[in-house]
Amino acid sequence: MVDSALDIAGVDLTDPATYAAGMPHDAFRELRRRAPVAWHPHGDGPGIWVLTRHADVVAVSRDSVTWSSQATGVFFDVPTPEDAYQLGLIMLTMDPPRHTALRSLVSKGFTPRQVARLDGHLADMARTIVDDVIERGECDFVTDVAGALPSYVIAELLGIPLEDGRRLYRLTETMNSGVVNSDDVRRAQLEMFEYATALAARKRAEPGDDIATSLLHAEVDGQRLTDLEFNLFFLLLINAGGDTTRNLVAAGTLALIEHPDQRARLLADPSLMPTAIEEMLRYVSPVTVFARTATRDTELHGVPIGAGERVAMFYPSANRDEAVFDDPDRLDIGRDPNPHLAFGGGGTHFCLGANLARKEAAAIFPEVLTRMAELRPAAPVERVRSSLMNGIHAMPVTFTPARRLTDAPPTSVR
Repeated sequence: MVDSALDIAGVDLTDPATYAAGMPHDAFRELRRRAPVAWHPHGDGPGIWVLTRHADVVAVSRDSVTWSSQATGVFFDVPTPEDAYQLGLIMLTMDPPRHTALRSLVSKGFTPRQVARLDGHLADMARTIVDDVIERGECDFVTDVAGALPSYVIAELLGIPLEDGRRLYRLTETMNSGVVNSDDVRRAQLEMFEYATALAARKRAEPGDDIATSLLHAEVDGQRLTDLEFNLFFLLLINAGGDTTRNLVAAGTLALIEHPDQRARLLADPSLMPTAIEEMLRYVSPVTVFARTATRDTELHGVPIGAGERVAMFYPSANRDEAVFDDPDRLDIGRDPNPHLAFGGGGTHFCLGANLARKEAAAIFPEVLTRMAELRPAAPVERVRSSLMNGIHAMPVTFTPARRLTDAPPTSVR
């Protein structure tokens, strides 16, 4: 008889409420030990196979022929026929060869060379974001710091006003609850689509040097994107351009507060910043899970999985796999090598914005570490209620007030 992940874990890994108190690492550890491929029921629909080991997540991620993102989507809830049609038009839930062609188009805005052009501007924006709170000695770290920079950067890339970037970014929390068919998610999507439709009309009339204009004028397989395809691309870029970075900066900062020895080590040796960011990505794991569907009969770890059955890849568990990482529950900002899967397990759907997320983190962490002295939580942390994203919704903090270094807010309205 197959072990049930629900029985072994002792918690429902498909329920957003499970993650309100933090990632269930004890449950993942037990699953890795006893049943790295385990069946998990989900609501009234078909259940899903839970994958908790690093090697299995990598294997599934890199085999898009056997494991489809499009067949039944990448979330726990299997989409309705209406949702399935739309999800089939977005890269996150699309298979090759269509995915390959569209990714090639969008990736032109996320190459290392393109991201490098933002370097100086990122540092300026990070400095101003900290300036905006530094004299107060208190703030909500998620809203005022961690979420501000990715909002501004995505506005820069898309050619939209900065405040619009922050407003749209707030919608992503609702959309990333992990509940595909809820009314709140639909309302957030509608608001995002309405903004994208207006933006498309404006960029067609007044083209700019931005990704939005490039998408509207580019061709894939000899055809330009339809309005619906553009809207879905816009939705993906807003989501992918912000959530990972915000979750990394907020939870990574909290991890440094909770590990003062590592914070002191980083302050004493700033050259550790690159490995520190990789370790925070591993330790925090900003994305919790994505699903795939078997296109044929196969097996993992000797467990047979039939065509049409689904698997869930739990990145926080893979990133603490004892078979890959020594002392995996320890934060070590000098950890090297560090083959974490925070941006996915490689293959077709490796995170398009990985380079950009690293650049943003490298810009904001030095400002936070060196200028927000005595940084500490002022109230209990409120986590995002989501089975999809591993994030913090609110984190009130206090710190030693200091002087501003700049006078003007970042500007990027095109």
